[in-house]
Amino acid sequence: MPLHKIREFYPDYRDQFGDHDVLGYSFYSGTDKIGSVDDLLVDDEGRFRYLVINTGAWIFGKKVLLPIGRARIDYNDKRIYADGLTREQVENLPEYDPNAALDYDYEERVRGVYRPMGTTTGTTGTMASPTSLDATPGMTDDTTLPLGGAPAADRSVNRDVNLGRNYDRSSYRYDYDPDLYNLNERDHQTLRLYEERLVADKTRRKTGEVAVGKHVETETQHVSVPVEKERVVIERVNPTDTDVASTVGTGAFQEGEVVRMEVYEETPDIRKEAFVREEVRVRKEVDRDTVETDETIRKERLDIDKDGNPLTRE
Repeated sequence: MPLHKIREFYPDYRDQFGDHDVLGYSFYSGTDKIGSVDDLLVDDEGRFRYLVINTGAWIFGKKVLLPIGRARIDYNDKRIYADGLTREQVENLPEYDPNAALDYDYEERVRGVYRPMGTTTGTTGTMASPTSLDATPGMTDDTTLPLGGAPAADRSVNRDVNLGRNYDRSSYRYDYDPDLYNLNERDHQTLRLYEERLVADKTRRKTGEVAVGKHVETETQHVSVPVEKERVVIERVNPTDTDVASTVGTGAFQEGEVVRMEVYEETPDIRKEAFVREEVRVRKEVDRDTVETDETIRKERLDIDKDGNPLTRE
C-alpha cells in the first residue's frame, strides 16, 4: 500500500492535532537520545504507519523508519520513546530517502529489524485498532498518547505465527504485524473531560415578499387645436369709369366663361405617443441588529482519589 507524508496527505493536519503535533519531538530509547522526529507517514486510508526518525545523535545524517506501534509519546516533555531500541538495530535499518517511493521490499527490511523485538510466546488476544486521522482526531486530548506496543512479555500476538504467514507483496496487510502497527492499551488509558460551549449560528429565513409591478390607468384629456378654413368671398363692385367705352375682347358676350378657385381647410390630427415619465429602481438594504441570549452550559472537572501514596504528575 502506498505511503504518504502527513503534510502532503493532509496539509491541514495541524488543525486536527492541535497542540499535539509530534513533528520535531525528541526521540529516545530509554534515557538515551537518538534524534528527533522529522515526519509521519500514513497509508491511503490515513492510518499512521511510520515515524521518520533523524538519528543524528547516534548516526549523523541517517534517517530511518519507526513503525507506529513501537513508540509512545510524552507531551509534557515533548518526547517520543521506543523502549528497547538499540544502536545496532538503528545501524541495521535501511536508510530512509524522502524523495524515493517506499516499496514492499523496503518495508520488509524495516519489519525484519523490528520483528525480533516482539513476543515469542504462543498466546493470542484482542488487538487495538490502528490509529488514524479518522479514528483519533487530533491524535488525543490527554497527556500521553500510545503509538506503540507493550513490552515483549505483554505482546498479544504470536510473532512466530505472524512470520509463518503465507503472504507476498500483493497480499500483505499491516494487521499481519499488530505488534508493529497497533496500539498498546495497557500503559495508556484515556479519560476525556468534556465541556459544553455555546455555538452561535444564524439561520436565514424568509419573512415576506415585496412585489413591485405596474398597471395602466386611463383618463380623458382635453386638447384645443386651432384650425383654419378658407371660404370664397364674392364681391360686386361698380366701376368708376362707367362713362368711358372699353375695348371688348373676343370672348365677350359668350356663355361658358367660368372662374375656378380651390378652397382649403385644416382638420385636427390627434395621435398618441409614449414617453418615459419616471424610472423606479428597486433594491434591498440590510438593517443589522444584535440579538443576545443566555444559556446554561456544563463542564466536567477531574476528581482524583488516591489510595495509598502513589506518585502522580499533572
